[in-house]
Amino acid sequence: MKKLSVFGEVRLTEGNIWQKIILFAIPLLISSLIQQLYNTADLIFVGNYLDKQATIAVGSGSLLITCIINFFTGLSVGTSVVMGQFFGAGDKDSMHRTVHTAIVLCLVGGTILAFIGILGAPLFLKILNISSDILPLGVIYMRIYFMSIFSIMFFNIGSGILRAIGDSTSPMLYQFIGGITNVAANYVFIVILNMGISGAAFATFASQSVAALLIIRKLMKLPDEYRLRLNKIRIDSSVLNKIIKIGIPSGIQGMLLTLSNLVVQSNINMLEINSIAAFVAYYKVELFIYLPIQAIGQASMTFVSQNVGADKPVRARKGIYSCILIGIVVSVCASVLLIQMSDVVFSLFTKDESVIEIGYEIIKVTFPYYFIYVFLEVFSNTLRGAGHSIQPMLIILLNMCGVRVVMVYLMMHVAQTAQGIAVVYPVTWLTASVSMIIYFKISNCLEKNSKKK
Repeated sequence: MKKLSVFGEVRLTEGNIWQKIILFAIPLLISSLIQQLYNTADLIFVGNYLDKQATIAVGSGSLLITCIINFFTGLSVGTSVVMGQFFGAGDKDSMHRTVHTAIVLCLVGGTILAFIGILGAPLFLKILNISSDILPLGVIYMRIYFMSIFSIMFFNIGSGILRAIGDSTSPMLYQFIGGITNVAANYVFIVILNMGISGAAFATFASQSVAALLIIRKLMKLPDEYRLRLNKIRIDSSVLNKIIKIGIPSGIQGMLLTLSNLVVQSNINMLEINSIAAFVAYYKVELFIYLPIQAIGQASMTFVSQNVGADKPVRARKGIYSCILIGIVVSVCASVLLIQMSDVVFSLFTKDESVIEIGYEIIKVTFPYYFIYVFLEVFSNTLRGAGHSIQPMLIILLNMCGVRVVMVYLMMHVAQTAQGIAVVYPVTWLTASVSMIIYFKISNCLEKNSKKK
């Protein structure tokens, strides 16, 4: 195989483990920060140029959008794991079939998702107890946002394919270009054209479309054996079954996790308006920690999938523990920094001193324990990389949904405050992480995959 540049294949099955993981993870970490541009640009512009009602509409709508999208982007996880295992095994014919099957999933999934989102926006927002004065703004934002679904799916699945073959740099670059487009479009649509909340949604449409087109262009320039060719787009049933086996449980897991957040949000929406606005801002601030941890989890999944494909379980295990150490360092440093700079960070999203003060009280409860989430993210992605997707889904269902929902209802009766709700998060991170680690230990999944070969 010819040697490729930093924008090409990187084999995680060879060489120094720490060096390979760090070099592969750095673009993922940068991508996470760039993703923060996508997630926060709308809210920054809305929070500073529009009113508090518009800010709440964008924040509440974002949670719901994430919930629906997560189910279908689970297919990108399945695609990435399958592609990574074939890449590790050197099976280029199967890689070719995986690329083209994934594109069909984008087309079908995007159609379904756009239909559900555009028609169901009013009903979904009512379920969240959105007040009548905010509901029309939320519906406008969601319906325009769902015009971006095809682009979002193409970018996510295309990025998953590239990362599976060790290229985490190209998605980072395309995401950066999309992020700059998003900021510029927000300024044009909201500040110059005075389009209000619809301008924020159209900015997302523009930026996601640019990033998706760049990803598709990259897939069409892969090595001949498995590059994307439009006349070869079709479903391969054997590959589809593999993707679905991993992707559907992963999608359900992501959806259920967000659903539990929606249950929390519906209770938050019964608090006074400053607490509601504080949580909207908190979810954006939290992403500065969560997204890098998520990137480390993605690195562990790719590392494990390639090494499982190459039949190297010992190397896979060493990579897992390396990812955990990296994740703990990143989460602790980010938590300390954000707590110390809470006023500055929260002021990006709101100028209301009361909201900023409540936001600070929330992060004091959650951020000191965010390192626990590293174990959950790394081990759940490790299991998926090894081909185990149903079990992590069940663990998430039990802890992050079942335990979390019960705790929320209890706290609403015991301590109906923003801090009381915040306690729910670190407790459920802990129970879910412990459960995931126990299953990883007893499943012996890395060695079992090796024996199957």
